[in-house]
Amino acid sequence: MIETMLILSLVFFALAIAVSVYRIIRGPSLPDRVLAMDLIGVNLVSGIAIFSILLGTKAFFDVILLIGILAFISTIALCKFIERGVIIEYKRNR
Repeated sequence: MIETMLILSLVFFALAIAVSVYRIIRGPSLPDRVLAMDLIGVNLVSGIAIFSILLGTKAFFDVILLIGILAFISTIALCKFIERGVIIEYKRNR
């Protein structure tokens, strides 16, 4: 019963990722696309965690941590780019 629920949840996460990819392609604005990319990262982390539970291993925890950190940093960088137009500002002394 538990395995069936885990597989069903993996299917739902795959559908959520597919809907997010559609939002990235057809998104009306850039912030909607950034939010969809963040949603893909969250769903991917959740899907890998469920897959790890399904296999009964702890081997994927490093992958989950890496994807979570990269998704967070990319969301922050894209939001900063939308707000200011640059990600890293250099101050010049002249």
